Amino acid sequence: MTKWINATVIRVQKWTPNLFKLFLHAPITPFLSGQFTKIATTYKQKYIQRAYSFVNSYKNKNLEFCVTLIQHGIMSHQLYNLLNHKKILIDKNPNGFFTIQEIPDCEILWMFATGTAIGPFCSILQNGSKLNRFKKIILVHAVKYKKDLIYSSLIKKIKKYLNHLIFTTIISREYNNQNSLTGRIPQLLHSQTLEKKIGYTINPQTSHIMLCGNPNMVKETQQYLINFRSLKKHLRRKPGHISVEHYW
Repeated sequence: MTKWINATVIRVQKWTPNLFKLFLHAPITPFLSGQFTKIATTYKQKYIQRAYSFVNSYKNKNLEFCVTLIQHGIMSHQLYNLLNHKKILIDKNPNGFFTIQEIPDCEILWMFATGTAIGPFCSILQNGSKLNRFKKIILVHAVKYKKDLIYSSLIKKIKKYLNHLIFTTIISREYNNQNSLTGRIPQLLHSQTLEKKIGYTINPQTSHIMLCGNPNMVKETQQYLINFRSLKKHLRRKPGHISVEHYW
């Protein structure tokens, strides 16, 4: 059951016309990196709520969320226009199982994200020594435009102390972007273009996959990995190779 408490707005950081970061402070129950919570605002005397994943480390008392400004989205516009020190509602208790604690031991941990779904991976990658049980961690972030890669600087900082992390980007609607592939995750896996660039191959012997973001990407990628790479969906009651989080 949702237990609403007050959260104080620290700031709203506007990165692009469609993307912004929301920073809050609230006495929530400690969360695990990769989890999400619910945020609520009021509209016409009714509560509207959405789920958002934590971007910040579990050690950071300031809560960070990455939000897409939806053209006709009531709540995203309300969050976008919040003033510092404003009070909004947040669920006291975090939720979700898309955490590193739920991932079985493997040599290579693959993380695939689209758009703002990079958020939970940013939180997970700030876990430090808890990630040393993996030989390699490969983070793939797919966006529409180069300007949407708003966490690349954070990932570069993380790479300085997480030296077994490989980070690659995919841009779908712009061409000739240096160091980024062009296209979509499922197609780049099917053609093996992505793996050739990274230098590692996905297989059931060494790999575990985390998929987060656009439901079409999650569905298509998961189906491809099951049908053509002999991977299985990971469940608590039935361990496998693919963990998923749908982002809407």
